[in-house]
Amino acid sequence: MKQVSDAKLKKYFELTESAYKIALKAEEKLNTKRAREEFLDMISRYISDAHYFKEKGDMVTAFAALNYAHGWLDAGAWIGLWKVKDSRLFMVDE
Repeated sequence: MKQVSDAKLKKYFELTESAYKIALKAEEKLNTKRAREEFLDMISRYISDAHYFKEKGDMVTAFAALNYAHGWLDAGAWIGLWKVKDSRLFMVDE
């Protein structure tokens, strides 16, 4: 697949907007050691998924998986799970 269909885009809008609404109302919960491990695991899995979809020729889903991975990387940096200073790779102010 080399294009994003209207149906796929609609699905991801619905998923993301629904998750966002839940997050707005959710209580704070953070165990940094566990969160760091889980973030790194999710990042690794999304990178692996991106390679899988690329090999299948599904470039759109591969690209989406890479964006998810990078989103997790940025979120981890933002909340302090890893200290980074490279604003080319992360959304950081340092």
